Amino acid sequence: MKLFDLIQPPVQKLPLVISVPHAGTEFPAELRAELKPGLLPPDDTDWFVHQLYDFVTELGIPLIKANYSRWVVDLNRNPDSSPLYHDGRVLTGLCTTTTFLGEPIYQDERAEVAAAEVARRKAEYFEPYHEALSQLLDDTQARFGQVLLWDCHSIRRLVPAINPEPFPDLILGSADETSAAPELIATALRELASGHYSLNHNTPFKGGYITRHHGQPGRQRHALQLEMSKDRYMDDAEQHYDPARAGQMRVLLQQTLEALGTVLLAPQTH
Repeated sequence: MKLFDLIQPPVQKLPLVISVPHAGTEFPAELRAELKPGLLPPDDTDWFVHQLYDFVTELGIPLIKANYSRWVVDLNRNPDSSPLYHDGRVLTGLCTTTTFLGEPIYQDERAEVAAAEVARRKAEYFEPYHEALSQLLDDTQARFGQVLLWDCHSIRRLVPAINPEPFPDLILGSADETSAAPELIATALRELASGHYSLNHNTPFKGGYITRHHGQPGRQRHALQLEMSKDRYMDDAEQHYDPARAGQMRVLLQQTLEALGTVLLAPQTH
């Protein structure tokens, strides 16, 4: 199994890169054998997000999608597992031992993954994805002068261990407005708000490691994260892809990405 799929358009037309780090469901055999039975595939997966965004290559935008589960290694956590938030929510590190609900995933109910094993997974799974993503950003920036990374996520409507209230439909994360230029953030918020969906900005998700690390607007390298409640493109039970709901969301996503591309391509914008 490849670590990730990189889907390139015939010609890259827009200075955007799409990242889907949490839609993978694969496990190496030795790790699969250590997990509690009945947990696979993990509910914590960002189901079908790569399918939701598969229109982007028609717009001339490349997409990179991880194939291994976030339970192997979480590509959107700090490499040293330092917490992204400090507000009391249940946190999962680079190599989690629990679900989002705090339930143990390993048969031995270990409290942490051994340091040597974390280092191995980081080298084998984490670093190659980020190296490929960085190369994709480098190549795009070399072609267009600047680049925007759009990091794509989804989550159950209600996860009490993270937030006591149901999540809004959409949450744009800009690392407290530090990961992208103000005009790009404003454009994304304006377009996303036009679609009859509830929308928050940086609450309760500001963007994870991918957004915070790769978003360097001073270098003309921007990053935004979009978190989405799963029932906006899946059925009410959040089990199956809903083509009608997904179709409506895809219209809004395409509109948003095209608007961002227009800003990025405008001369002397930043």
